[in-house]
Amino acid sequence: MKNRVVLSMIVLCAPVILTGSTAGAQSTESQAEGRKRLTIHLLERSQEADNGPLILDDLFFETADGRTPLPAELLNEVERGIEHKAEMQKTDGRTVRLAIVPQGDHFVLNLSAQPDSDIVKWGLSMSAGAKEYFTGLMERVVDGPQEASWAPGIQEAMDLRGQTVEMIVKPTTSVYAPFFLSSRGYAVFVKSNWPGLFDFCAADPGRVKIEIEGPSFEMKIYASKEPSTLVREHALDAGPPFLPPKWAFAPWRWRDEHTHRSEYYDGTPATGPFNSEVMEDVLMMKAYGIPCGVYWIDRPYGPGSRGYDDFEIDPKRLPRFPEMVRWLDSRRIRTLMWIAPFFQGAMAREALARGYSIPGQQPSSYNFPLADLTHPEARAYWQEGVAKLLKLGVAGFKLDRSEEEIPETGPDTVFDGRSVREQRNAYPALYVQAAHEIASKHRGDDFVLMPRAAYTGSAPWGVFWGGDIGGTQEGLRASIIAVQRAAVMGYPNWGSDTCGYNLQLMEQEVCGRWLAFSCFTPIMEVGPTRNRGFWDLPREPSYDAELIAVWRLYARLHDRLIDYTYRFAQVAHETGMPIVRPLFLVDPASPESWSNWWTYLYGEDLLVSPIWEKGRRAQQVYLPAGETWQDAWRPDKTYEGGRSIAVDAAPHQIPLFIRVGSTVQLGDLNREWEDARSAAQQRPDLASLEAEVKEWIDRATAGE
Repeated sequence: MKNRVVLSMIVLCAPVILTGSTAGAQSTESQAEGRKRLTIHLLERSQEADNGPLILDDLFFETADGRTPLPAELLNEVERGIEHKAEMQKTDGRTVRLAIVPQGDHFVLNLSAQPDSDIVKWGLSMSAGAKEYFTGLMERVVDGPQEASWAPGIQEAMDLRGQTVEMIVKPTTSVYAPFFLSSRGYAVFVKSNWPGLFDFCAADPGRVKIEIEGPSFEMKIYASKEPSTLVREHALDAGPPFLPPKWAFAPWRWRDEHTHRSEYYDGTPATGPFNSEVMEDVLMMKAYGIPCGVYWIDRPYGPGSRGYDDFEIDPKRLPRFPEMVRWLDSRRIRTLMWIAPFFQGAMAREALARGYSIPGQQPSSYNFPLADLTHPEARAYWQEGVAKLLKLGVAGFKLDRSEEEIPETGPDTVFDGRSVREQRNAYPALYVQAAHEIASKHRGDDFVLMPRAAYTGSAPWGVFWGGDIGGTQEGLRASIIAVQRAAVMGYPNWGSDTCGYNLQLMEQEVCGRWLAFSCFTPIMEVGPTRNRGFWDLPREPSYDAELIAVWRLYARLHDRLIDYTYRFAQVAHETGMPIVRPLFLVDPASPESWSNWWTYLYGEDLLVSPIWEKGRRAQQVYLPAGETWQDAWRPDKTYEGGRSIAVDAAPHQIPLFIRVGSTVQLGDLNREWEDARSAAQQRPDLASLEAEVKEWIDRATAGE
């Protein structure tokens, strides 16, 4: 008869009880496998008929000499009690320790050993049901090259079952967290920055395997019948999530590169005081009635071949930049700038001379030298550069590049003593925290930071965007999944590069559908659109009145929802409940809540179902049970929840429903669309619009 540990987790009932026992009647699985096991009862035993208890087994540590299973004696010595600690002396002199600490309905499992200097990895396996669903870990649809997440014909979606995920931050769709939830009523949070591997029934259809590098191992298991509880409690453990200023939820506009031209897109001479493309965007949007609350300037904007030397502004690229920032402020548009965690120009030479860079990084003309942000002097030196831009009135930053060309292996250590391997996943959080520190010094809480990469520890400091996504229909599909994965992982404020960044095909239908989707993400940022406006596209029709109208329709709707979005951002900050809510967070009892991954709630009152496939004019939408839902496009139609319905949707329409009884007001969307189409037909007179800018600069100069 094999010995085992029984860990009883009685959800919503008694506290966690640990029982050491020899099984009176051994299960068939135990007899077949002969494993030493930890058994977790996620529910009352009478309720476990469908899935049974959660089994943890195959616990091990690994050294250069190979893998060592945890000794059975360590598991045998568990006594009944609220908290358990056990240890065993091995014949080679090593002491192995197991600690299980209850935290309400949850518990923390800790594995360690002494000596531990030669231990390189720990791991375990967990039993999985035949239809168990897993999600979390990363915003990518699948691991590997990011392009795989938008490969034509891809079928994988929110569920990670059958996949393996290497837990190391990869460029450039780079939001990660070592946290996943299961449809079985539990979630796992590995409390470590070390790289690892998660296998969701790929090697063994009945097991989830977790392997994490490092000298020790700590894992929290949350248990609840409500997936929303799992998500909320992890978000607070890892956060709480950052609460940006309300203006961050206004529509954004950007281009990847700004060229200062002598003419606007239509041949009108550009004689205004500021960068011609910034003026073109702002003036055209004003003329069309498209609101804009944030304008960000990407690299290059400074001197040097990469346009980023010493955090300076190149006046040839951005003439009269301080006045431009004030002009934008006068229009209630905040200016954001691109930054990266490396030095260039004179600062790079000085940083290398002082030893401020990450050891082991190979010299290159790109992403080099990266600041060692664990080094207080290096951090302060980098912050001095960022402060130059803040003093010019810049209200925030896009934080790029903290996951590219960073040493992942080797004998080197960073300033605080961690190996480059251990700090690899930690670096994105160090980056955004350093930026937050200097931004708050200059602007209080009136700023926003938007990193491309994230790991546990990043959420309290910024909002996030979905990396350099492919501009295809599958790229849009990947973004619909990414915003929900990010929400599950504890990153509630997220946006995507509308119309894509890589493979910018600028197809009218894909861009239109993407604009509609971006309206219902917290950060609606439109760009880079090949560094052109929708009035000047590098394909026919060059002047795309249809996309201008769609942009106006959804930018205005997003703008009307600022207060609504901010309210749920506050909820996310205070409780961990995300703004974007996959259906299984609100109606977990329905199988369709788990399978209908393209539909989600935006806050608690709006249900959206973005369409991503070209040519599709109808969508199957699941309406959560317990509520009545009104069709936003056809207000005379309401539906009781708890069922799926087929919804027609023209290219400008996103399937959208309002919870009956809510106070949210969307306006007459059909009338808004007709107004948008009419506005888009009228080409603005840039000469007269530019004259207003000249008048403003004359008044501003006279007042100085």
